[in-house]
Amino acid sequence: MAEAAPAGTELPPGVREATPGDVPAILRLIRDLAAYEREPDAVEASEDDLHRWVFGDDPVASVLVAEVDEQVVGLALWFRTYSTWTGVPGLHLEDLYVDPAHRGAGLGRALLVSLARIAVQRGYRRVEWAVLDWNEPSIAFYRALGARPLAGWSTYRLTGEALAELGASEPVVSEPGAAEAGGA
Repeated sequence: MAEAAPAGTELPPGVREATPGDVPAILRLIRDLAAYEREPDAVEASEDDLHRWVFGDDPVASVLVAEVDEQVVGLALWFRTYSTWTGVPGLHLEDLYVDPAHRGAGLGRALLVSLARIAVQRGYRRVEWAVLDWNEPSIAFYRALGARPLAGWSTYRLTGEALAELGASEPVVSEPGAAEAGGA
């Protein structure tokens, strides 16, 4: 199973840990988020993928869901991280989404409160996420909660052909001082 909230973590009303039965709703919300982020055809994940990677033998992510009238209308999909600088784990929020018909009722905040409670109870020091720079409503929401952007950092990603090529290449180790980027 996915990583559960620590025993005794009180989740706000309307928020609970996802179960395998929630997978169709989770995938629907992920697709809705992709459409909101102007990438409606980018979702490759399937229900089988979610069952394997969230609820399978080797889960890599966890999901909290927000419900209204027993219907899943929001999600927070997250995973644990580790900071070598603090020496303490943290949480990375991969996706936060609430169906537009249910926004403004406090469900997004309730999902973030839940993650903060999990982090605090476990002794984690961070909850981090990325937001698209054009997504002003979300940026304003996050700032109102006290979150701040990390100045001077950019997100990089290897995918597709570039990832395959790098993974198939042989590293070239040279003498110290050779021209190579550092501080990864």
